[in-house]
Amino acid sequence: MFDHISIGVRDLARSKRFYDASLSALGYRCLSEDDSSLGYGADSVAFWIGAAKAPVPPEPDSNLHFCFVAPSRASVDGFHEAALREGGKDNGAPGLRRDYGPNYYAAFVVDPDGYRIEAYCSASA
Repeated sequence: MFDHISIGVRDLARSKRFYDASLSALGYRCLSEDDSSLGYGADSVAFWIGAAKAPVPPEPDSNLHFCFVAPSRASVDGFHEAALREGGKDNGAPGLRRDYGPNYYAAFVVDPDGYRIEAYCSASA
């Protein structure tokens, strides 16, 4: 349905450290980079991050979040660990969310700019 998603951040270098670490655990990498933007994906850019003087302020009760597909439960664990190491805040440790489905394995973090990020794997153990 979507070709890509874009978010704005105040500190592009800080976001690059965070997303390089956390998304690499899921098999994604920075495919495009210049002074004002970063583009992440596997084969093509699907997640853009742009430098913004006034990014949309995070609202924890908005229900807005971004969920990245993970190839394995171990990669969800790696995503969560890397995100916390690079300045993210825990918003739900890795584990099964049986109320979402029998194999819904996910972890939730808040990035340094306040965006809520999820990594999800549907594979059985």
